[in-house]
Amino acid sequence: MRANLLLLTTAAIWGLAFVAQRVGMDYIGPFSFNGIRFALGSCSLLPLIWFFHRYPQTTAAQTNTLPATRMGLLAGLILFIAASLQQIGIVYTTAGKAAFITCLYIVLVPLAGLWLRHRISFHTWAGCLLALVGLYFLCVKEDFSIAFGDMLELAGALFWTAHILLIDHISRKVDSLKLAAIQFATCAALSLAVALAIETLTLESILQAGVPILYGGIGSVGIAYTLQIIGQKNASPAHAALILSMETVFAAIGGFLLLGEILGARELTGAGLMLAGMVLSQRSQLRY
Repeated sequence: MRANLLLLTTAAIWGLAFVAQRVGMDYIGPFSFNGIRFALGSCSLLPLIWFFHRYPQTTAAQTNTLPATRMGLLAGLILFIAASLQQIGIVYTTAGKAAFITCLYIVLVPLAGLWLRHRISFHTWAGCLLALVGLYFLCVKEDFSIAFGDMLELAGALFWTAHILLIDHISRKVDSLKLAAIQFATCAALSLAVALAIETLTLESILQAGVPILYGGIGSVGIAYTLQIIGQKNASPAHAALILSMETVFAAIGGFLLLGEILGARELTGAGLMLAGMVLSQRSQLRY
Protein backbone atom coordinates (compact mmCIF):
# COMPACT_ATOMS: atom_id res chain seq x y z
CA MET A 1 0.00 0.00 0.00
CA ARG A 2 2.83 2.42 0.85
CA ALA A 3 4.53 1.73 -2.48
CA ASN A 4 1.27 2.19 -4.37
CA LEU A 5 0.57 5.50 -2.63
CA LEU A 6 4.07 6.76 -3.46
CA LEU A 7 3.61 5.81 -7.12
CA LEU A 8 0.15 7.39 -7.20
CA THR A 9 1.66 10.59 -5.76
CA THR A 10 4.29 10.44 -8.49
CA ALA A 11 1.56 10.10 -11.13
CA ALA A 12 -0.27 13.10 -9.67
CA ILE A 13 2.87 15.25 -9.72
CA TRP A 14 3.67 14.23 -13.29
CA GLY A 15 0.09 14.75 -14.43
CA LEU A 16 -0.13 18.26 -13.02
CA ALA A 17 3.28 18.97 -14.57
CA PHE A 18 1.54 19.01 -17.97
CA VAL A 19 -0.52 21.94 -16.65
CA ALA A 20 2.64 23.69 -15.45
CA GLN A 21 4.26 23.14 -18.85
CA ARG A 22 1.20 24.58 -20.58
CA VAL A 23 1.15 27.67 -18.33
CA GLY A 24 4.89 28.20 -18.70
CA MET A 25 4.52 28.57 -22.46
CA ASP A 26 2.63 31.85 -21.90
CA TYR A 27 5.86 33.50 -20.75
CA ILE A 28 8.86 31.59 -22.07
CA GLY A 29 9.93 29.51 -25.07
CA PRO A 30 9.77 25.69 -24.97
CA PHE A 31 13.55 25.18 -25.14
CA SER A 32 14.18 27.79 -22.45
CA PHE A 33 11.56 26.17 -20.22
CA ASN A 34 13.05 22.70 -20.65
CA GLY A 35 16.59 23.94 -20.23
CA ILE A 36 15.96 25.59 -16.87
CA ARG A 37 13.57 22.85 -15.75
CA PHE A 38 15.99 19.99 -16.32
CA ALA A 39 18.91 21.97 -14.91
CA LEU A 40 16.93 22.35 -11.68
CA GLY A 41 16.04 18.66 -11.79
CA SER A 42 19.67 17.66 -12.18
CA CYS A 43 20.77 19.91 -9.31
CA SER A 44 17.98 18.58 -7.08
CA LEU A 45 19.49 15.08 -7.31
CA LEU A 46 22.95 16.19 -6.17
CA PRO A 47 22.11 15.94 -2.42
CA LEU A 48 20.86 12.36 -2.95
CA ILE A 49 24.01 11.44 -4.86
CA TRP A 50 26.13 12.91 -2.07
CA PHE A 51 24.12 11.02 0.58
CA PHE A 52 24.41 7.63 -1.09
CA HIS A 53 28.09 8.24 -1.80
CA ARG A 54 28.70 9.07 1.85
CA TYR A 55 26.48 6.24 3.11
CA PRO A 56 26.67 3.53 0.42
CA GLN A 57 23.92 0.89 0.48
CA THR A 58 25.12 -1.34 -2.32
CA THR A 59 24.85 -5.10 -2.23
CA ALA A 60 26.80 -7.84 -3.91
CA ALA A 61 24.09 -8.07 -6.55
CA GLN A 62 24.60 -4.48 -7.62
CA THR A 63 27.40 -4.04 -10.16
CA ASN A 64 27.98 -0.81 -12.03
CA THR A 65 29.67 -2.12 -15.16
CA LEU A 66 28.80 0.75 -17.51
CA PRO A 67 30.17 4.31 -17.31
CA ALA A 68 27.47 6.64 -16.02
CA THR A 69 28.77 9.61 -18.04
CA ARG A 70 28.61 7.93 -21.46
CA MET A 71 25.23 6.34 -20.81
CA GLY A 72 23.93 9.58 -19.32
CA LEU A 73 24.93 11.55 -22.41
CA LEU A 74 23.13 9.07 -24.68
CA ALA A 75 20.03 8.98 -22.51
CA GLY A 76 20.10 12.77 -22.25
CA LEU A 77 20.16 13.15 -26.03
CA ILE A 78 17.06 10.97 -26.44
CA LEU A 79 15.41 12.74 -23.50
CA PHE A 80 16.14 16.10 -25.14
CA ILE A 81 14.36 15.07 -28.36
CA ALA A 82 11.39 13.57 -26.52
CA ALA A 83 10.99 16.50 -24.12
CA SER A 84 11.37 19.07 -26.91
CA LEU A 85 8.66 17.46 -29.03
CA GLN A 86 6.39 17.26 -25.99
CA GLN A 87 7.01 20.85 -24.91
CA ILE A 88 6.51 22.35 -28.38
CA GLY A 89 3.46 20.16 -28.97
CA ILE A 90 1.77 21.23 -25.75
CA VAL A 91 1.62 24.79 -27.10
CA TYR A 92 -0.83 23.58 -29.76
CA THR A 93 -2.90 21.08 -27.76
CA THR A 94 -4.39 20.65 -24.29
CA ALA A 95 -2.57 19.34 -21.23
CA GLY A 96 -4.92 16.34 -21.03
CA LYS A 97 -4.49 15.30 -24.66
CA ALA A 98 -0.72 15.73 -24.44
CA ALA A 99 -0.62 13.42 -21.42
CA PHE A 100 -2.78 10.72 -23.01
CA ILE A 101 -0.75 10.69 -26.23
CA THR A 102 2.56 10.71 -24.36
CA CYS A 103 1.47 7.73 -22.26
CA LEU A 104 1.16 5.63 -25.39
CA TYR A 105 4.66 4.49 -24.43
CA ILE A 106 2.96 2.03 -22.05
CA VAL A 107 1.64 0.25 -25.16
CA LEU A 108 4.60 0.97 -27.43
CA VAL A 109 7.24 -0.44 -25.05
CA PRO A 110 5.95 -4.05 -25.15
CA LEU A 111 5.37 -3.71 -28.91
CA ALA A 112 8.98 -2.66 -29.34
CA GLY A 113 9.86 -5.99 -27.79
CA LEU A 114 9.02 -7.57 -31.16
CA TRP A 115 12.37 -6.34 -32.46
CA LEU A 116 13.98 -7.96 -29.41
CA ARG A 117 12.13 -11.22 -30.16
CA HIS A 118 9.91 -11.00 -27.11
CA ARG A 119 6.56 -12.76 -27.06
CA ILE A 120 3.58 -10.44 -27.24
CA SER A 121 0.54 -11.63 -25.30
CA PHE A 122 -3.07 -11.46 -26.43
CA HIS A 123 -3.79 -8.83 -23.77
CA THR A 124 -1.02 -6.63 -25.17
CA TRP A 125 -2.35 -6.88 -28.73
CA ALA A 126 -5.90 -6.18 -27.54
CA GLY A 127 -4.68 -3.24 -25.46
CA CYS A 128 -2.81 -1.83 -28.45
CA LEU A 129 -5.94 -2.06 -30.60
CA LEU A 130 -8.02 -0.27 -27.96
CA ALA A 131 -5.35 2.41 -27.56
CA LEU A 132 -5.17 2.99 -31.33
CA VAL A 133 -8.95 3.31 -31.59
CA GLY A 134 -8.87 5.68 -28.63
CA LEU A 135 -6.07 7.70 -30.25
CA TYR A 136 -8.23 8.04 -33.36
CA PHE A 137 -11.17 9.45 -31.40
CA LEU A 138 -8.90 11.68 -29.31
CA CYS A 139 -6.82 13.20 -32.10
CA VAL A 140 -8.32 12.63 -35.55
CA LYS A 141 -10.96 15.16 -36.50
CA GLU A 142 -14.05 14.41 -38.56
CA ASP A 143 -12.24 15.58 -41.72
CA PHE A 144 -9.49 12.99 -40.97
CA SER A 145 -6.93 15.66 -40.11
CA ILE A 146 -4.63 15.58 -37.08
CA ALA A 147 -3.70 18.72 -35.18
CA PHE A 148 -0.07 19.81 -35.38
CA GLY A 149 0.38 19.62 -31.61
CA ASP A 150 -1.02 16.08 -31.47
CA MET A 151 1.40 14.98 -34.19
CA LEU A 152 4.34 16.35 -32.21
CA GLU A 153 3.14 14.58 -29.05
CA LEU A 154 2.79 11.32 -31.00
CA ALA A 155 6.33 11.66 -32.36
CA GLY A 156 7.49 12.41 -28.82
CA ALA A 157 5.84 9.19 -27.57
CA LEU A 158 8.12 7.24 -29.90
CA PHE A 159 11.20 8.84 -28.36
CA TRP A 160 9.84 8.34 -24.82
CA THR A 161 9.55 4.66 -25.76
CA ALA A 162 13.17 4.60 -26.95
CA HIS A 163 14.25 6.32 -23.73
CA ILE A 164 12.43 3.79 -21.54
CA LEU A 165 13.94 0.86 -23.45
CA LEU A 166 17.43 2.32 -23.10
CA ILE A 167 17.01 2.94 -19.37
CA ASP A 168 15.62 -0.57 -18.90
CA HIS A 169 18.66 -2.00 -20.70
CA ILE A 170 21.30 -0.10 -18.72
CA SER A 171 19.64 0.62 -15.36
CA ARG A 172 21.10 -2.47 -13.64
CA LYS A 173 24.60 -1.75 -14.97
CA VAL A 174 25.05 1.87 -13.93
CA ASP A 175 24.50 4.06 -10.87
CA SER A 176 20.87 5.14 -11.34
CA LEU A 177 21.09 8.50 -9.55
CA LYS A 178 24.25 9.53 -11.40
CA LEU A 179 22.67 8.40 -14.67
CA ALA A 180 19.59 10.51 -13.95
CA ALA A 181 21.58 13.60 -12.99
CA ILE A 182 23.82 13.37 -16.08
CA GLN A 183 20.94 12.78 -18.49
CA PHE A 184 19.00 15.71 -17.00
CA ALA A 185 22.10 17.93 -17.24
CA THR A 186 22.64 16.84 -20.87
CA CYS A 187 19.04 17.60 -21.76
CA ALA A 188 19.32 20.98 -20.01
CA ALA A 189 22.55 21.90 -21.85
CA LEU A 190 21.14 20.97 -25.28
CA SER A 191 17.86 22.79 -24.58
CA LEU A 192 19.59 25.97 -23.40
CA ALA A 193 21.93 25.89 -26.42
CA VAL A 194 18.95 25.82 -28.79
CA ALA A 195 17.13 28.43 -26.69
CA LEU A 196 20.04 30.86 -26.90
CA ALA A 197 20.13 30.37 -30.67
CA ILE A 198 16.45 30.76 -31.56
CA GLU A 199 14.60 32.13 -28.52
CA THR A 200 14.67 35.37 -26.58
CA LEU A 201 15.49 34.59 -22.97
CA THR A 202 15.14 37.38 -20.41
CA LEU A 203 15.19 37.48 -16.62
CA GLU A 204 11.70 38.96 -16.62
CA SER A 205 10.25 36.06 -18.63
CA ILE A 206 12.00 33.55 -16.36
CA LEU A 207 10.53 35.20 -13.26
CA GLN A 208 7.05 35.28 -14.83
CA ALA A 209 7.29 31.55 -15.53
CA GLY A 210 8.97 30.93 -12.17
CA VAL A 211 6.25 28.82 -10.53
CA PRO A 212 5.74 26.46 -13.52
CA ILE A 213 9.52 26.12 -13.93
CA LEU A 214 10.05 25.34 -10.24
CA TYR A 215 7.23 22.81 -10.27
CA GLY A 216 8.44 21.21 -13.48
CA GLY A 217 12.06 21.08 -12.32
CA ILE A 218 12.05 20.34 -8.61
CA GLY A 219 8.59 18.76 -8.35
CA SER A 220 8.21 16.76 -11.56
CA VAL A 221 11.86 15.88 -12.11
CA GLY A 222 13.51 15.87 -8.66
CA ILE A 223 10.80 14.87 -6.17
CA ALA A 224 8.71 12.63 -8.43
CA TYR A 225 11.75 10.78 -9.75
CA THR A 226 12.88 10.05 -6.18
CA LEU A 227 9.39 8.86 -5.17
CA GLN A 228 9.32 6.62 -8.23
CA ILE A 229 12.61 4.97 -7.23
CA ILE A 230 11.38 4.36 -3.66
CA GLY A 231 7.96 3.15 -4.78
CA GLN A 232 9.21 0.74 -7.42
CA LYS A 233 11.41 -1.06 -4.88
CA ASN A 234 8.26 -2.75 -3.51
CA ALA A 235 6.03 -2.86 -6.59
CA SER A 236 6.10 -5.04 -9.68
CA PRO A 237 6.94 -3.27 -12.98
CA ALA A 238 3.45 -3.99 -14.35
CA HIS A 239 1.69 -2.58 -11.28
CA ALA A 240 4.00 0.45 -11.33
CA ALA A 241 3.28 1.10 -15.02
CA LEU A 242 -0.47 0.94 -14.42
CA ILE A 243 -0.38 3.32 -11.48
CA LEU A 244 1.98 5.75 -13.21
CA SER A 245 -0.31 5.80 -16.27
CA MET A 246 -2.81 7.60 -14.03
CA GLU A 247 -0.83 10.74 -14.77
CA THR A 248 -3.08 11.07 -17.81
CA VAL A 249 -6.15 11.33 -15.58
CA PHE A 250 -4.51 13.88 -13.27
CA ALA A 251 -3.42 15.92 -16.31
CA ALA A 252 -6.97 15.97 -17.69
CA ILE A 253 -8.42 16.93 -14.29
CA GLY A 254 -5.76 19.58 -13.76
CA GLY A 255 -6.33 21.00 -17.22
CA PHE A 256 -10.06 21.24 -16.53
CA LEU A 257 -9.80 22.76 -13.05
CA LEU A 258 -6.84 25.10 -13.57
CA LEU A 259 -6.94 25.97 -17.27
CA GLY A 260 -10.59 25.48 -18.15
CA GLU A 261 -9.71 22.88 -20.80
CA ILE A 262 -12.70 20.77 -21.77
CA LEU A 263 -12.62 17.52 -23.72
CA GLY A 264 -15.67 16.92 -25.91
CA ALA A 265 -17.66 13.67 -25.96
CA ARG A 266 -15.56 12.32 -28.84
CA GLU A 267 -12.29 13.16 -27.09
CA LEU A 268 -13.49 11.75 -23.75
CA THR A 269 -14.40 8.51 -25.51
CA GLY A 270 -10.93 8.36 -27.03
CA ALA A 271 -9.27 9.09 -23.69
CA GLY A 272 -11.30 6.35 -22.01
CA LEU A 273 -10.43 3.81 -24.70
CA MET A 274 -6.74 4.72 -24.48
CA LEU A 275 -6.74 4.33 -20.70
CA ALA A 276 -8.51 0.96 -21.04
CA GLY A 277 -5.95 -0.11 -23.63
CA MET A 278 -3.07 0.88 -21.34
CA VAL A 279 -4.54 -1.18 -18.50
CA LEU A 280 -5.33 -4.18 -20.71
CA SER A 281 -1.86 -4.21 -22.26
CA GLN A 282 -0.40 -4.78 -18.79
CA ARG A 283 -3.02 -7.33 -17.72
CA SER A 284 -1.01 -10.46 -18.49
CA GLN A 285 1.91 -9.25 -16.36
CA LEU A 286 -0.09 -8.65 -13.19
CA ARG A 287 0.32 -11.08 -10.29
CA TYR A 288 -2.23 -11.25 -7.53
